[in-house]
Amino acid sequence: MRRESEKKAVVLLSGGIDSATCLAYARSKGYECHALSFDYGQRHRIELKCAKKIARRFQAIEHLVVRLDLRKWGGSALTSGKIKVPKDGLKPGIPATYVPARNMVFLSVACAFAEARGINEIFIGVNSLDYSGYPDCRPQFVRSFERTANLGTKAGIEKGKIRIRAPLQQMEKWQIVKLALSLGVEIAETSSCYDPAPDGSPCGRCDSCEIRKEALRKAVPQR
Repeated sequence: MRRESEKKAVVLLSGGIDSATCLAYARSKGYECHALSFDYGQRHRIELKCAKKIARRFQAIEHLVVRLDLRKWGGSALTSGKIKVPKDGLKPGIPATYVPARNMVFLSVACAFAEARGINEIFIGVNSLDYSGYPDCRPQFVRSFERTANLGTKAGIEKGKIRIRAPLQQMEKWQIVKLALSLGVEIAETSSCYDPAPDGSPCGRCDSCEIRKEALRKAVPQR
């Protein structure tokens, strides 16, 4: 009989390298993990297939996919067919692939899910070094949201502190790749591309593809 872990966590799982590494990391620390993904109308829905494989590989207790159609108001190259995904080089400023308040929305749902399950720890794979300029990946945001979660939930008021864990926060992308490999993440099972082909193959030119390629180059020595 499998002994139930006393350490439980909700892990936000997109299907990319960062979230896969976050799940693998939480499991390596002895957490019983409940994976949470979002089908939000993103053009790169191939990541949901990857998330399913990753959740299975790392033995998530459950993998819940929540549908939130953010295409209804768009505002991002990832949720609107009218906005093109930037290609061929990182540009200064917040890119068109920023989805309005995405991590705020996702963490809010994760808090509700965690509270319903009696869980007070949530893992998210954001990092503040290779983060494409997204404001909702910064440490200030994570800390602020944690304070808000503890003020606005029954669990935060009655049962002690809700914790938002961001173990990759201060890591560069190549360091995340090295950690992923050490934890048994199959990089090929993850998807990073913002504008994949219909068959899921990466474009190789968007910001996320460029960051991924450079991280793999640094993390995996060429023979």
